[in-house]
Amino acid sequence: MEETTLASPQQLSCFLESIERRAFKQAMFAVHDEEAALDIVQDAMLKLAEKYGDRPDEEFPMLFQRILQNTIRDYYRRSKVRSMWTTLLSAFSPDDDEDHDPLETLAADEDDTGPKTPESKLLQAQTLNLIEDEIKKLPARQREAFLMRYWEDMDVAETAAAMGCSEGSVKTHCSRATHTLATALSAKGIKL
Repeated sequence: MEETTLASPQQLSCFLESIERRAFKQAMFAVHDEEAALDIVQDAMLKLAEKYGDRPDEEFPMLFQRILQNTIRDYYRRSKVRSMWTTLLSAFSPDDDEDHDPLETLAADEDDTGPKTPESKLLQAQTLNLIEDEIKKLPARQREAFLMRYWEDMDVAETAAAMGCSEGSVKTHCSRATHTLATALSAKGIKL
């Protein structure tokens, strides 16, 4: 039986240095956003170093490519979900107020950016109440993960640290919360 030698920290460092430019180009082709591509490559490199840094160095290329592709897919999933919720909730907040909480009760008198008719004000208030009610119905961990990720705009790692769980658990909680909310709101006539 052939014995494999585990990589040294220097071998890992050399591998990461050799792959960084190609990985960045690959991420840029996938996401067309320089900052996002840099983040994706950095996340992929960190995951390789943290989880697989002690593997034999001949395994690094395959492992890194798998991690990079999964990180790109995570970026698209996150973007899709964030876009859906941002689009829905941006309709309820004035553009000039960064601290506006979309779930707060709407003021009776809106300025130019708010609803103009009593019917639209009523519809907006009813929709916000429905969203708030559905969020309250979520299991505690799903609600916690969902609010941190989409209201507080925390990333997966920050949310995992705050919740005291793994990043995978955060992704699972957010996915389940999003599907539950989308189904419940769709059943009540709110299209996401």
